[in-house]
Amino acid sequence: MALVWVNHVEDGTINPFDRGVAYGDGVFASMRTASADMPAGILFLDEHLSRLQQSCERLGIEWCVSDLLIQQLTQLAQQYPQHCIKLILTRGVGGRGYQAPLRANVTEVVSVHAIPDHYHHWQQSGITLASSPIHLGRQPLLAGMKHLNRLEQVLIKSQPLPSTHQDWLVFDCDCNVIESSVANIFIVKNDQIFTPAITHAGVSGVMREILIDTLLCHGIAVMATQLKLSDIQAADNVLITNSLFGVIDVSAIDDFQFSPWTQTSRFRHILSVNLSS
Repeated sequence: MALVWVNHVEDGTINPFDRGVAYGDGVFASMRTASADMPAGILFLDEHLSRLQQSCERLGIEWCVSDLLIQQLTQLAQQYPQHCIKLILTRGVGGRGYQAPLRANVTEVVSVHAIPDHYHHWQQSGITLASSPIHLGRQPLLAGMKHLNRLEQVLIKSQPLPSTHQDWLVFDCDCNVIESSVANIFIVKNDQIFTPAITHAGVSGVMREILIDTLLCHGIAVMATQLKLSDIQAADNVLITNSLFGVIDVSAIDDFQFSPWTQTSRFRHILSVNLSS
């Protein structure tokens, strides 16, 4: 990982009293740069920035993207094709204890990361999930946001996965299926597509929203609804999505097997999210 840029300061350091450090008071986005054989840029940048803007508004953080930040992101996208650019926004320094300052002096942190090598293999071969024993709390005021309070995910990832599985299937405390630990989830049943409603827990990922819009544009309806494990087990196909690996098939959850969806490769091509080896 390379820390590339922090606004407000010349030496790239973060104030130890920053509210993002002290309280997780902020949001972030993990964005993928285009492959070397594509026009340079960040995939779905406008959608990422829009979600950050909406999340800041929900948290009462006054922020809008600057020309300087766009310049930094553009330069990094050209320099690092097929990488992850992480953008963190915090409320900055100020306030007393939990009480936020009246006006935020937003800290912007940009870093560059390699995309995990196994993501390309996942696109080709699919992934298997195991049901996580750690469940998410329900908090509608935070649901959907990619906020900086990720201790639930840290706890989930701290559990040793079964050797035959690559990620966790995550539930909320009412045993509703929410997501995998790194992605949103979709199921296909009788040619209908369903995805968990992200109203009380979980992250509404940019790729989730883009896939929903793209499916609708191609005449395929998607229903966001409450799903239980039994609904997943009864599915014909299961998919997961995130901004780095796009769309991939789930071949098994616990002991239940699933066939690949016949449309997965097609929609990866439509969305231009295929990873090169």
